Amino acid sequence: MIPTPPASRDRGVNNPFTDRSRWHVRAGSGVVFWLLALLAVGVAHRWVPASGWLLVHLVLLGAVTNAILVWSAHFTDALLRRQADSHRGQVCRLVTLNAGVAIVVAGMVASVWPLTLAGAVVVAAAVAAHAIVLVLQLRQALPSRFGGTVHYYVAGALMLPFGAALGAALAHGLPGSWHERLVLAHAALNLLGFVGLTVTGTLVTLWATMLRTRIVDGAERTARLALVVLVAGIVVAVAGCVADLRLLALLGVLVYLGGLGMAAVPLVAEARQRPPRTFATLSVLLAALWLTGSLVTLAVLVGRGPTWRAVGEGIDVVTAPLVAGFAAQVVIGALTYLAPVVLGGRPAVVRRTGVVIERFGTFRLVVVNGALLIACLPTPSVVRVLMSVLVLAGLGSFLVLLWLARRSARRGDTQEPGPVKAEREAEAARIAAGGRRVSSPHTGMLVAGLAVLALAVAGSVAVSPLAVSAGDGASTAAGVAPTGRTTTVHVTAKDMRFHPASVQVPAGNRLVIRLTNTDQSQVHDLALETGQHTRRLAPGGSAVLDAGVVGRSLDGWCTVIGHRQMGMVFRVDVVGGQSAREAQATAPASSDQGGMAGHDMSGSSAPSDASGPSAAADLDFTRKPGKDFRARDAALPPVPDGRVHRVSLTVRDRDMEVAPGVWQTLWPYDGRAPGPVLHGRVGDRFVVTLHNEGTMGHSIDFHAGTLAPDRPMRTIAPGQSLTYRFTATRSGIWLYHCSTMPMSAHIANGMFGAVIIDPPGLPKVDRSYVLVQSEYYLGPQHGTVDLTRLATGNPDLVTWNGYADQYDFRPLRARVGERVRIWVLAAGPDRGTAFHVVGGQFDTVFKEGAYLLQPGNATRGGSQVLDLGPAQGGFVELTFPQPGHYPFVSHAMIDAERGAHGIFAVTR
Repeated sequence: MIPTPPASRDRGVNNPFTDRSRWHVRAGSGVVFWLLALLAVGVAHRWVPASGWLLVHLVLLGAVTNAILVWSAHFTDALLRRQADSHRGQVCRLVTLNAGVAIVVAGMVASVWPLTLAGAVVVAAAVAAHAIVLVLQLRQALPSRFGGTVHYYVAGALMLPFGAALGAALAHGLPGSWHERLVLAHAALNLLGFVGLTVTGTLVTLWATMLRTRIVDGAERTARLALVVLVAGIVVAVAGCVADLRLLALLGVLVYLGGLGMAAVPLVAEARQRPPRTFATLSVLLAALWLTGSLVTLAVLVGRGPTWRAVGEGIDVVTAPLVAGFAAQVVIGALTYLAPVVLGGRPAVVRRTGVVIERFGTFRLVVVNGALLIACLPTPSVVRVLMSVLVLAGLGSFLVLLWLARRSARRGDTQEPGPVKAEREAEAARIAAGGRRVSSPHTGMLVAGLAVLALAVAGSVAVSPLAVSAGDGASTAAGVAPTGRTTTVHVTAKDMRFHPASVQVPAGNRLVIRLTNTDQSQVHDLALETGQHTRRLAPGGSAVLDAGVVGRSLDGWCTVIGHRQMGMVFRVDVVGGQSAREAQATAPASSDQGGMAGHDMSGSSAPSDASGPSAAADLDFTRKPGKDFRARDAALPPVPDGRVHRVSLTVRDRDMEVAPGVWQTLWPYDGRAPGPVLHGRVGDRFVVTLHNEGTMGHSIDFHAGTLAPDRPMRTIAPGQSLTYRFTATRSGIWLYHCSTMPMSAHIANGMFGAVIIDPPGLPKVDRSYVLVQSEYYLGPQHGTVDLTRLATGNPDLVTWNGYADQYDFRPLRARVGERVRIWVLAAGPDRGTAFHVVGGQFDTVFKEGAYLLQPGNATRGGSQVLDLGPAQGGFVELTFPQPGHYPFVSHAMIDAERGAHGIFAVTR
C-alpha cells in the first residue's frame, strides 16, 4: 500500500493549500480544464484549425502532463516518507506549465510558429524544474524500498524538454524524410518517455493498491531493471530516427516493448492474486493493453515498410489508440481511484463517492473500447465518425461523474445507492449458491454496451448504406472468380501526382489501397470510376480504399477541383483480367462524382469536378431577380483611421446566386465575390489574416505589395490560417486573388478582390464607385466551376461585382453636375474589359499608376473607354450633363450581353 503523506506544515490562515483535499482538488483543475477543452474541440473540430493534432495535444500536453506533475509529486512524498512542503513552488510550476500549453495551443491554431516555439520553451522549463525538484528530494531522503519509482519520474521528466524541442521543429516544417523521422522521435520522447515511464513507475506500487492486494516480492528489483531497458529502448529509437537508420529505430521500439514486458511481470502476478473488477482497475488494464497493442502494430508496420513513409503511416494508424486508448484511459482510471480519497470525508462518504464515480463503469468501458476498436478497423468513414463520437462521449462522461462525486462528498451522502446494493446482494446470493455465478448489474451493463455498439453500426449503415459497399462488385470483378488473396498497395499524394500513378493487380485479387497525403498544404482524395472513393485527406492524413475483388482495369483520380486536369490520375492495371476493350464495354460511364458521401472527423465528402447539366441552361437575361434582391454595394469604402490596417478574411464554401435563378457554390473571401475592398494610402501597412474554413487548400496573393511569395502566398489546408503583411508603396487599384493551382479555377470560382491605394493628392469627388469585372464558367446548379468550359476561355457570364446585370435592376445613383469617380478592375481570370459609359465622356483617366488624361488639358481632349487587360485597373471621372439613365458596359459587346452591363440613374 502507498502511505498517505501527512498534511503540509504550512498552516497559514489564508493559505488555501493547507488542506490536502483542497489542494488536490485545485491542483487537479488543470486536468479537468484540458479535458473540457478536448470535448469542446472534439465537437467543433471541423471549424477548428489543426484540430487533429490539437486533440492529441489537449490530451497529452494538457490533461496528462498536469496529472503527472501533480501526482508524481504526491507519490514522491509518499514513497520517500517525507512530509510535504509548502505547495508554493508546485503552484508556480503548474501555472507556468498551463501558460505554456495555452501558448502552444494558440500557436497551433493561429499557425504562428514563434508562438508555438515560445510555448514549447515554457512547457519544457516547467517540466525540467519539476525533474530538478524530484532529484533534490531523492538526494535528501532516507533509503526507501520503492524509491526507485521516483527514478522513473525523473527519467520521464528529463525527456520531455527534448521532445518539446522536436515538436517545435515539426511545427516549423521539415524537408524530406526529416518530418517522419522526427515525428517518431518526438512520440518516443514524449509519449513513451515522459508519459510511459511515469505510468509504468506509478503502477509498480499503485496497481497493487488499486487491486487491494499486496505487492509481490521482487517487484522493486524488477522495476529497477525494467527502467534501464525502457530508457535504452527510447534512446535507441531516437538515435535511429536522427541518424536515418530505420532498423535501429525499429530495434528501439522492440527493446522498449521488452522493458514493458519485464515491468508487467509483477503486475500480472498481483492481478492473479486479486483480479481487477472495478472500473478504475479495468480502465488501467485496458490502457496497458492498448499501449502494448499499439507498439506491436507500429513495430510491424515499420518493419514491413520500405521507407520512412511507412513510419509516418504507422504513427497515423496508432495515434488514436495511444491517445484515447492508452493515455486518456490510464489517467481517467487512476483519477477514478484517487478522486474519492482526495475529495475526503468520513469512510462512509468516501465509499459513497467511489460508488458515484464508478457508476455505469462496465457500460462505459465496453462502449469506449469497443468503439475505439471498431474505429481502428478498415470500416467505412461514416461508421468511424459515429464510433469517434461514442469514444469522446464515453471519456467525457468521467467529467460528469466527477462533478456528481464532488457534490456527493460535499453533502456528506452515505446512503448506499440501488445499483451497488443490488450488486452486493447478488454477490451474497452467489456465495449462498455455492459459488455458482448469478446475474449481476455488470452483466446487464455489458450487454447494454454491446447493444449500443451494434445499434450504432447498424444506424450508420441505415443512414448511408452505400458507405458499407465496396462499390459495384459486378462491374469491378467483371465476372472473375475471387482468388481469396489480397493485394495491398501504398499510394502517396504529393505535388499534384499519385505515387505510384499505376499499380498491377492479379485478376480476382481483392485490392486495398492505402492512401497518404504527404503534401504540406493541399487536400487530396482518390476516387475510382466505380464510385468508391476515400474521404478528403488533410496534409498528413491517410485513408484506406477497399476496391473489392478486381477483374478489370480501372481509372482513378483526385476529385478536388482542377487536380484531375493537372495530372492527378491513377490507374489499376489487372493482370490476366479483361482486355481494355472488354473492360470499357462492361464498365459504367466514367464520372468525376463518387458514389457515396462518407465523411469522418478528418475530412468531408468528396465532390466532383463537375457533373450534371450546366446551369447555363437556366440563364435568362430578361429574367428579374426576386423582390428581396440586394445588389452589391459599389460605393468605395473610406480609408480606415491609422496607418496600419488589420484585416481578417475567411474562406468558406458558399452557395450564391450569380444571375437570376442561377446558383453556384463559390469559395469567396468573407462570403462575397469579389471579396471586401481594402482602401488605403501610399505608405500604409496591411496585416491580413487568412482563415481557410473551406474544403480544400486555398491561398491569397496581393498585387498591392512587393515581397517574396514563398511563405505569405503559400497554400494552407482547411482549418489553417496565415498572416500576410505588406506595405503599399505605389498607388492604383490592385487585384488580390487565390494563387492555389489551378489558379484559373480558384479565381473563376469567386476568389478575388480589390485593394485601392489612393494616389497622393487625389482630389475629392462627390461619389466614388468600385466595379470589378469577372467571369463565370458555370457548372451545374449549386455546383462549382466547369473546368472544361474554363479551358475554352468562353465564359457563360461576365459580371460587374459578381452578379450579372445587377446594376440594371438596382442602378447606381448620381446627380447632375456631380463629379463621379469609377474605379475599375479586370479580375479575369482571363478576360479584360473596355469600360464605357453610354452618353458620357471621361475627362480624367488613371490607368495602371499613371494619369492618361486630366481636366484642363490643353487639347480639351476626352476619353470614351478605359481599356484594361486581365488584372489591370484604374479609374475614370466624369460628370453627367442632364438627368436620365446612362448605361455602363464593357464595350466588348458580347461581354456586355453576357452580364457586364449596368445603369447610372442620374437625377437633378
